Amino acid sequence: MAQQHLDPPTSSVAGTAPRAPAPLDEGGAPIGDALAGYLRAQATEFLRSLRQHRETGAAAGGAGESGDAARSLRRSARRISGSLHTFRPLLEADWSERMRPELAWLSGTLAREHACAARLERLLGALNRLSGTAALPAQGGRTPAAAKPGHLTIGAAKAGALLDRQLTLARTRAHSAALQALGSSRFHAVADSVAVLASEVPLARSADKTDLRPLAAAAADRLTDAVGALPLVVAGHPYNAEALVHGLAADTAPQPQDAPWHQVRLLMRLHRYAGEVLHQGECPVDTRLLGAGKALNRHRDAAEAAAAAASAARTPRIAPATAYALGVLHADQRHEVEAARFAFQQAWQKEAVRTP
Repeated sequence: MAQQHLDPPTSSVAGTAPRAPAPLDEGGAPIGDALAGYLRAQATEFLRSLRQHRETGAAAGGAGESGDAARSLRRSARRISGSLHTFRPLLEADWSERMRPELAWLSGTLAREHACAARLERLLGALNRLSGTAALPAQGGRTPAAAKPGHLTIGAAKAGALLDRQLTLARTRAHSAALQALGSSRFHAVADSVAVLASEVPLARSADKTDLRPLAAAAADRLTDAVGALPLVVAGHPYNAEALVHGLAADTAPQPQDAPWHQVRLLMRLHRYAGEVLHQGECPVDTRLLGAGKALNRHRDAAEAAAAAASAARTPRIAPATAYALGVLHADQRHEVEAARFAFQQAWQKEAVRTP
């Protein structure tokens, strides 16, 4: 990819200077130019993060900065993709439909390594807490010489070692997949498209006269409808035994109860991005939605950790004590799922969702 595609335009670098007010029509409504400005800013941030990732990734000791750059790259990709989805009537249809799945592919590929590391840290921490010992294997498989006594100490130590092997392997594979993706022609095509977007947004002809607020309101309505379909009454109970039974069954399909909650998390993100478009990135903080979003993040993390514990428990020929510890760990994480649902219910029901 040509070097000029990695150098963001200095006139629109996101976050380096106070952003200009969103373009308005004669009636004071934000119009297509506001969307174009937001997309240009996110594309510029994407290119800057890509350049930083390449520079720090190649430098000695640059792993931390490279990780920050990868997260920034993912954030920009998500915001561009989410805006293309919410405001697609204002954009050239063919271009938008080509870009969205490619950005989703990139964001998902870059997220896996971090997700594996966070999942392992969460599960080992939970095993430590449940067994009453701080002597479970750390990442890298090192086992301390002594362990404090606890009800699950023997099984938990072996369970921790098993999780460490499985998730470290998954993380290594995710890291390799990310490196391969960033060097692929597919990614170069995405980066080239984003580079063009940083200077020219393919708006539809009617965009300069179209009010963005109805489309943002539609995103808020989709969120409200999805929340209305959630079993919030069930979320008021401390524990859902049906989820535990499903998780430890031989069926490895994803927990069906979790899917609607994951969908609400996605819709809440789209709602937040729509607010950023209307306010050019300076969207006022809604503390209620902030609390609900944090609860949904907890829900996702706990659900994925429970699935990892259940998957490890299905490993052939493991000792009964190991399987027992993994079962207790799975139940603990499903408890965390229920607690996150209850926290979401409490945050959401404080007041009705507001349109940005």
